[in-house]
Amino acid sequence: MPNMPLTPSKNVDFGVFLILWNKTQNYTTPMIHFRIANWFEVCWSTGKKRLLLKAFRGSGKSSLTALFSAWLLYRDPDLRILVLAAEQTLASKMVRNIRKIIQTHPLTKPLIPKTKEEWAADRLTVDRARTQRDPSVIARSISSNITGLRADVVICDDVEVPNTCETPEKREDLRERLAEASYILTPDGTHIYLGTPHSWESIYLDVPKKELGIEDVFLKEYERLSLPLITSKGESAWPERFPLEDIEALKKQTGPQKFASQMLLEPVNISDSRLDPALMKRYAAELDISESQQILQLRLNGRRLVSCSAWWDPAFGNADGDSSVLAVIFSDEVGQYYLHDLIYIKHDPTLAEEEAISQSIQVARIAKKYFIPSVSVETNGIGKFLPAILRTQMAEYKVPCAVVEKNSTRAKELRILEGFDAVLAAHALHAHESIYQTPFITEMQDWRPGLKGQKDDGLDAVAGALSQQAVRVQRSYHGMRQFWQGGGQSHTAQTEFEI
Repeated sequence: MPNMPLTPSKNVDFGVFLILWNKTQNYTTPMIHFRIANWFEVCWSTGKKRLLLKAFRGSGKSSLTALFSAWLLYRDPDLRILVLAAEQTLASKMVRNIRKIIQTHPLTKPLIPKTKEEWAADRLTVDRARTQRDPSVIARSISSNITGLRADVVICDDVEVPNTCETPEKREDLRERLAEASYILTPDGTHIYLGTPHSWESIYLDVPKKELGIEDVFLKEYERLSLPLITSKGESAWPERFPLEDIEALKKQTGPQKFASQMLLEPVNISDSRLDPALMKRYAAELDISESQQILQLRLNGRRLVSCSAWWDPAFGNADGDSSVLAVIFSDEVGQYYLHDLIYIKHDPTLAEEEAISQSIQVARIAKKYFIPSVSVETNGIGKFLPAILRTQMAEYKVPCAVVEKNSTRAKELRILEGFDAVLAAHALHAHESIYQTPFITEMQDWRPGLKGQKDDGLDAVAGALSQQAVRVQRSYHGMRQFWQGGGQSHTAQTEFEI
């Protein structure tokens, strides 16, 4: 009897489909992935059409959902799947993953069409019996126009991110756009959400927040699976990849608020956040500057400094308005941060009649005093024309300091919270005693997220400096070679933080 080609059974369950895929990729299948796969299949087989999967960052929820999509097409090639994400690139990433699975998985190769008229990064059409206007899989951002599309499955993959939920207006707009996506579904279609909470008013809330005026949860009728990184028993949900000691390091690295939101799936109330000056370490030491064999080294309290960041948040005019503030922060070899100077800059007409030039001269002098390799200038509003003026003054005073233009697009309260959260929680931020003579400490004590009219310009400048990547430069400084690494050797600071 001649060998006949085997036709795979369409009854292969999703768990087996997952194992076969992992074998082709030389992966093992962790228990958490079996749990997600079983949940997907049980929901599908029992006719549940509204699904919400909340799982910690790095859990593989998007990759598993791409596999689930390929499995659905394997079982029914006539299905139409719409992938929505906060950005087009993220939605296209899942479609590319689905395409790769179909091309590689031993059970889905018959789905590959003979003529690939639609086989792109953002859309694909498999070999199917029914002629349909819509592709088998298509990617769209949540902000794009999806009117006219029809889908049997809509997947909302991380539609709630900071850019779509950081203000009340954006949160309302997100809900309206997601409600519109419901009209794309066929009457018996399936709607799947994947994500982690990024807001206290998250679309993924399990219970109403009546104190916020939220009388009902957004995804009320949805079947839910919630998988935080740490289980109710205090164990890691994925111990092979996230052992407990690595989880503790991750918590220090990201800060308690972001860790609670992204890894424990707890909506974080930013209004509960406080910046406690007691969490900083006060010091009185001045910079110890030394030169050996034309190598310049900076030390504080005996520790060699390996990087410096400076952030200027400028303001002019009314003394009762915003303050113009320059923050200077150093870091050492063991990941400690030193807020060494914080200057609330005032117009000095003895330097120049024009305030922009007067302030730029003061910034240039500070850069020269502390051997600052670069200054970031916030260019929102009045700051647009300042970098050119500051570069002129740097050249005039022979200061070899770069001027970097920075345009802040995120809400100030989020920038401040994220800048301070991790370093304060780890007690890694030191403040020079001169800082306690400025308005900065009062700003910390009085700061309340969302409170209008509060003084927070010093906080914003320090958060900006903390957000900068460590600067490592080799630059000629008054005839000397300035090696922040010491000895001209390449060096990377040992730090637990990704600031």
